[in-house]
Amino acid sequence: MNALASRRRALRWFTGAGTAAVLAACDGGNGGSSATAASATPTPSPSATPTPTPTPTPTGASGGSCVVDPTETNGPYPADGTNTSSGLTSNALTASNVVRSDIRPSFIGSATTVAAGVQLTLTLTVVDVNTKCAPLAGYAVYLWHCDRNGKYSLYDLPNESYLRGVGVTDANGQVTFTTIFPGCYAGRWPHIHFEVFSSLATATSGRYATLVSQLAMPAATCSTVYASASGYSSSLSNLSGVSIARDNVFGDNSAAQIAQQTPAMRGSVDTGYTATAVIGIAR
Repeated sequence: MNALASRRRALRWFTGAGTAAVLAACDGGNGGSSATAASATPTPSPSATPTPTPTPTPTGASGGSCVVDPTETNGPYPADGTNTSSGLTSNALTASNVVRSDIRPSFIGSATTVAAGVQLTLTLTVVDVNTKCAPLAGYAVYLWHCDRNGKYSLYDLPNESYLRGVGVTDANGQVTFTTIFPGCYAGRWPHIHFEVFSSLATATSGRYATLVSQLAMPAATCSTVYASASGYSSSLSNLSGVSIARDNVFGDNSAAQIAQQTPAMRGSVDTGYTATAVIGIAR
């Protein structure tokens, strides 16, 4: 009954917004509970200013070396308007404040919780594989992932909306998010979900995504973070039972695809990590 009440409270947040949110079904590896979340406020303006060019420069696309990222499942927890439960659809992309670079705080409703964990600053460069990896400016990237306990906001945690956000690529095709290093839940290699849209104007439903894919967290960094950072103890035991080769998402990808899907990472648990990755699209 408490869970049902929580779901109803989440739905009441946005009864005036026109789109109710829902929490999805179970993830093949997470085993988390379903719950309801809410669709939010008006669609973000397509004229939002692209994020500034970050300092780190990914090397994967320099010299025209890149591959097309494989299409991957968006999983049961996207909150992008594509999954329904009990006849209701969750779409965080319609929230007016979903365009943000720091995705650690919750941003829908009255919740302001900041996701705890090792800080990760992730720079993505979106490129056109068919034009020698030329950068694609003005593309919208929707990023989301689980918290350090392997739980997803708006689903396992219906009253939270953290670790979700949209950024727009700058003239260099780059967009940067400040987030946390994701946890590892049973049955899946640690990962980050993303969707790429040709513009912010189209980023109102996952159905219009140019690419839906995932990033694979580097094995060495996973081992370091999970072994020494506070709050990741369950991730360490879960990591021991999975591998990229056996993962049901990454397991059938080529070596070149896995290399591009794995961010280059530097830093430490104490100071946080910076990471870069290239996203290749065939236009």
